[in-house]
Amino acid sequence: MKVLRTTAILALILASTPLLAQSDAQKVLARFKSMAGTWEGKSADGDSNEVTYQLMADGTAVMGEIHNGSGNMTSMLYVDGGRLLMTHFCPAGNQPRMIATISPDLTEVSFGFLDATNLPTPNAGHMHSAVYLFSDDNHYSEEWTWKQESKKVKFHYEMQRQR
Repeated sequence: MKVLRTTAILALILASTPLLAQSDAQKVLARFKSMAGTWEGKSADGDSNEVTYQLMADGTAVMGEIHNGSGNMTSMLYVDGGRLLMTHFCPAGNQPRMIATISPDLTEVSFGFLDATNLPTPNAGHMHSAVYLFSDDNHYSEEWTWKQESKKVKFHYEMQRQR
């Protein structure tokens, strides 16, 4: 009886192990969670960017409040099933949703356009993509792409933790 009980317990543990493993989306969200606080950055042109990250909804989402010359924006990052999503609330009045592609080493996260709310036409101006490159716990870069008609404009910032 003891052998049967031990075998059953081991079978349960082995069967539940995949459930305990974190997906890449969850691991990257955890990285964004660890970034809570204020970050400042500069573009090659000297433009400044400030981002404050904070945990929302009992840690199930991360909010990034962005302040720069383009205005104030908010991005929400969250896991949906096995995918990492971002909804970007833009001063243009639309809300693009982007889905992440994550590098195998989890150091590059590329968000690509999925869909948007309040976007009158696909050619209307909107944030179309964002790329995050993580170098260490206190530095990362972000590059945003604004798309209007067929024209794309990129904004690149080298970010450093402030507090």
